[in-house]
Amino acid sequence: MTRVGISGSHRSKKKRITLMLAPVAALAVAIPLMAQAGAATPSEVAADCQSDPATLEKCEFVDVQFKRNSLGPNERVSAISDNCGIDSTATKTFSVTASVSRQIQIETGRVIDGGITLGNSVFEVGGKFTDQTFNLTSDTKTSTLSFSRTDTVLANNTAFFMWSAKRTDVSGFLKATYKEAQDGRTVFFSPAEGAATVHVFYPQLLKDGTPDGRLWLRNVQCSATTSTTSDDGNVASLRDADSGAEQAGFGEGGSGVTDVEIPLSEVTPG
Repeated sequence: MTRVGISGSHRSKKKRITLMLAPVAALAVAIPLMAQAGAATPSEVAADCQSDPATLEKCEFVDVQFKRNSLGPNERVSAISDNCGIDSTATKTFSVTASVSRQIQIETGRVIDGGITLGNSVFEVGGKFTDQTFNLTSDTKTSTLSFSRTDTVLANNTAFFMWSAKRTDVSGFLKATYKEAQDGRTVFFSPAEGAATVHVFYPQLLKDGTPDGRLWLRNVQCSATTSTTSDDGNVASLRDADSGAEQAGFGEGGSGVTDVEIPLSEVTPG
């Protein structure tokens, strides 16, 4: 009888130990699963900085380096004046309008708005690079250069004005702070802390508040538009591209294209 009693007590104790260990084992499994869930990737950080989800506390642009006088896209900023089939030059009046605004470009080359989440930090960074020599557009407003000018269209050519804005290119990375911890932390970066692949382009302004940049008159031979290629691609696109579309830069149009730079000091906005 005594042996039976001892044996029964021993089995009962083993059962109690097993029951006590079960919740501990379950918790041990749950902890790694929690640690693996929800950590924000660099691409998700970039997306959140644009969309401003409820989970995001704030998103900041952190500057690492900068470059003055960085030229922006080459854009046609006037209507096309046609002098095709005419063996003499023609004097034409051009109405020119060029607009610039601050741009935020993430590492994939995609331009985002970021006005809601990144606005304050981008504005503050822009203020760091504004001085007596360089006045920058650091907020979301648009600055415009608009004027009329009479120039010469070459014989058997079309002509139009081209523009490339001068900008201060500040590069860095995004820093996102979330309201709740993910993978044990609340701060994440895109693409990485210390990287310089997120660009904010701040337009440089002249003292009168108009945009600074390179302005030139481009003449394109009418015969050149029948060709399929030039030194830099499709010549026809030099004449036929929509206003604002990216085109070949100054002096890069190839055969049949003549570029003449117009100093901004010779332009009277109005």
